[in-house]
Amino acid sequence: MRCPLAKLDSGSYQLVIKLADKRRIKVGRLGSFVFPAGYYVYTGSAKRGLEARIARHLRRDKKLRWHIDYLLQFATVVEVNRYPNKVECELNKILSRQGGKVIVERFGSSDCMCETHLLYIGGSQANILHQ
Repeated sequence: MRCPLAKLDSGSYQLVIKLADKRRIKVGRLGSFVFPAGYYVYTGSAKRGLEARIARHLRRDKKLRWHIDYLLQFATVVEVNRYPNKVECELNKILSRQGGKVIVERFGSSDCMCETHLLYIGGSQANILHQ
C-alpha cells in the first residue's frame, strides 16, 4: 500500500527568474543563445523529490545537468510556485497563451512535445499572471 503523503513531494513547479543583463549563454547541447534582460518563467516537474529538485535549482554550486542550470549561472530565482495537482505542460501552455515568448526552442522540454518550458515574460515581474 502506498503512503498517501508520498504524493506531497511530487508535482509541478514554476521558477520566476530574473536576468539582470542581456547575455549570450551556452545551453548544453542546444547551443548558444542571446537571452534578453528581464524575467523568465521555467516550468518543471518531479515525480518524487519535488522540494529537493527546487532546492537544487536554488543552489549556486552544482554540476550543470539540465538546461535551466546553464541559465541559472547568470540569473536569479526570485519566486517559486508549486502546483501539486497540475501537469507542467499545462502550466506552460497557460503562460504561453498569456504572452510568454519563446527564446530557446526545446529548453527543458526534451521529454515532451512542448516547444519550450522556458518563457520570457519581459522586463517587469508585474507581467506575470499567477494561475
